[in-house]
Amino acid sequence: MAKQAKIEPEPHYHAALNELQIELVKFQRQLIAKNERILVLFEGRDTAGKDGTIKHITEHLSPRETRVVALGTPSDLERSAWYFQRYVRYLPTAREFVLFNRSWYNRAGVERVMGFCTKSEYTQFIKSVPDFETMLVDSGIQLFKYYLDISRAEQEQRLEDRRHDPLKQWKISPIDEAALSHWDDYSKARDKMLADTHHRKGPWTVVRADDKHTARLNVIRDLLSRLSYKGKDSKLAKPDREIVFEFRKSAYKEGLIAP
Repeated sequence: MAKQAKIEPEPHYHAALNELQIELVKFQRQLIAKNERILVLFEGRDTAGKDGTIKHITEHLSPRETRVVALGTPSDLERSAWYFQRYVRYLPTAREFVLFNRSWYNRAGVERVMGFCTKSEYTQFIKSVPDFETMLVDSGIQLFKYYLDISRAEQEQRLEDRRHDPLKQWKISPIDEAALSHWDDYSKARDKMLADTHHRKGPWTVVRADDKHTARLNVIRDLLSRLSYKGKDSKLAKPDREIVFEFRKSAYKEGLIAP
C-alpha cells in the first residue's frame, strides 16, 4: 500500500465557491426549462463531509426544485418491503435536483458492518443495485455517485471536534462512536462496494476529503464538468483529478484512497 498522497488546501476558497455557485444557478435554470431530472448520491464514512458539501451545493438553488434526502432508520414496515422501495418515492421528477445524504448504499456500509442486515440480504443487494441504477438512468434520470474518502487520523479529529462543539452535538450517535473501532471493517466494506457497484451507467467518483474546502470545490467542479448548460464557464468546471476521480483499483497503490 502506497503512502497516502498529501492534499494541499484550496487557496481563495470563498471566491472560488461563489463563482461555482453561480454556475450551479445557471445549470438549474436550464434543468427547470428542459424538465431534466438529476440525482446525486453522497456516501462516505461518518464525518466525511457529506452534510457540508450538500449544504454548499444547494445554498443558492431554488428550494422548490431542490430536495435533500437524508432518511433515518427504517421502520418495521419498511424493513418488510422490497429494499429499494423506501428510496423510490424520493427519486427526482421533472425539473428536480435531488441529493441523497446517504442512500441505498447504507446496506453496503453501516448495515453490513454493524450486522443490521443478513448475509443473504447483502448479497442480493450487491447483485441487484447495478440493474436498479441502470433502470433509473434508462428512464432519463442523470445519476452521479460520490464517495467522500477520509483518513483515519482525520476522522478521529473530526469526531473529537463534534464532542466539544455544542453546535454539532446532534451529529453524535452510537454509530458514530463505533466508527473508529470498526475502521478496518468499514474499509473492507468500502472496497467491496466500490468494486462491485461501479458500472458503466452508475460509475463511482471518489473524493479525497481530508481538506473539506478542497473537497467541496472539486465535487462542484466535477459535477459541472459532466453537465451541459447554456452560458457554462468551462474554465471553472475543471476538477483536480488528484482530488476527485472515477474509481479505479490502481488508486489504492497510488495512495489516493485511505487504507
